[in-house]
Amino acid sequence: MEKAHILIVEDDADIREGIHILLANENYEVFEASSGEKGLELFDKQPNIDLVILDIMMPGMSGIEICRELRRRSTLPILFLSAKTQDADKALGLVSGGDDYLAKPFSSVELLARVNALLRRYHVYQNQGEQDGSHDNATIIRDNVELDLRGKKVLRDGKPVVLTDTEYGILSFLANGRGTVFSAQEIYENVWGKAYDRSVNATLMVHISRLRNKLETDPKDPRLVRTVWGKGYRFE
Repeated sequence: MEKAHILIVEDDADIREGIHILLANENYEVFEASSGEKGLELFDKQPNIDLVILDIMMPGMSGIEICRELRRRSTLPILFLSAKTQDADKALGLVSGGDDYLAKPFSSVELLARVNALLRRYHVYQNQGEQDGSHDNATIIRDNVELDLRGKKVLRDGKPVVLTDTEYGILSFLANGRGTVFSAQEIYENVWGKAYDRSVNATLMVHISRLRNKLETDPKDPRLVRTVWGKGYRFE
């Protein structure tokens, strides 16, 4: 398998070097940028980047601004790093387009687990139609939304909807069990591939909110991804 390419955007040289060494030892191809501006320049020069590890607090462009710029160009996974641990800070990172959030200080084991999970999900969903025969000709049409599970395509009013891999993972998981109520734990463990605890509920809610904003005619009154209070979510 070809090496995955990871871009680290972090202004702290020690942290950047430590992550670089850790990932290089895991056989990843690693690129570094010490600022948001340099990160975007490097991203444009390296079209085969598979994942971005992005610090939130940096001089110049913040990680939030960089994330929004990256989201205009790609759906690749973005892992935020930050010394801020408040739920509001995590939510802001996720709303801006991030896929996951890791608070500093973090262990090398935890960082590798997040990186591996994001990359695995990214490549699985990229090639889902080729790898999973159970999705052959699986097309779901609901109101003005068409979901092609085999081709990993989502249309709204006939126009393509750009979803991140996390958003598509949630949608695909729910749609494959259409009508079934899935708990937050079931969704998180199947989509993120990690053990669930209650602290991740806010993360899941932010991603579902983003998904509704892209798909629903009225996100405040969703008809596709419904909340079943006290139980979880289901795709109608």
